[in-house]
Amino acid sequence: MLEAIDPQDPSAANSHPAQYETIRLLVDSGGAAEIMLARPEKHNAFNAQMVLELSDAFSALATADGVRVVFLRGEGRAFSAGGDLVWMREQAEKPFEDNEADALALAQMLRALWLMPKLTVALVNGAAMGGGLGLVAACDAAVAIDSARFQLSEVRLGLIPAVIGPYVVEKIGPGAARGLFASAESFEAARAQNLGLVDHVLAPAPSGGGDVFDPWVEHYSALARASAPKAVAAAKRLVREIAGHPIDEAMARLTARRIAEIRASPEAREGLAAFLEKRPPDWTG
Repeated sequence: MLEAIDPQDPSAANSHPAQYETIRLLVDSGGAAEIMLARPEKHNAFNAQMVLELSDAFSALATADGVRVVFLRGEGRAFSAGGDLVWMREQAEKPFEDNEADALALAQMLRALWLMPKLTVALVNGAAMGGGLGLVAACDAAVAIDSARFQLSEVRLGLIPAVIGPYVVEKIGPGAARGLFASAESFEAARAQNLGLVDHVLAPAPSGGGDVFDPWVEHYSALARASAPKAVAAAKRLVREIAGHPIDEAMARLTARRIAEIRASPEAREGLAAFLEKRPPDWTG
């Protein structure tokens, strides 16, 4: 089970303070961290405070040596309703430069999640709307209960899914994104899986049967522990480097350089030696 980080414990997330108001940061001794969106009374919609706190938590976890996998989930019945409408209306009334700076903070928060050099998994326990769907798209993997609903509802409010757009388009492709951006159609978890937004769809746990996500937390935690940390970061960077680029001579040279670099690394030497010697590599603990 995940336990709350003690900010006085020097071994916890590189001693990073975890005193947040809109989120909760949890970690366990096995290298799993969890960020809980904690505004259930607002369906975990994010405001300026949550954006700053998420950015801070993502930054802390990115450099926490003991953290191997990061789970993102919502408290209560919703995953996240996206941007808090009161907050967005307030931003619209500000001078354009302040309005733009606020939007840039949101964009940088999402980018920090996307660039996280660890495995990231969204645990979608309910509605993921607008920016909440963007958080799911920015993660590496997602598990959702079958009753979860998804919607890019911005155009119904006279808005557009701008800062989340790159992650949604990357995840589901431009054709599907164009239709969902323009229609604001609500869709279920099964369709989210077909689109590639969600990897696994789960039936809700029976009453009193515990947390339906527990087996998946264990599953992804085990996968993360079995993988070399620096190789995970390099593999995620490789996807960013090759996506959308032609498979030409420059790509051949780039990929050849990347595998040559990683083969000569201490991690790769240890991994290959462990395999040949039929023992676990040292990063498995």
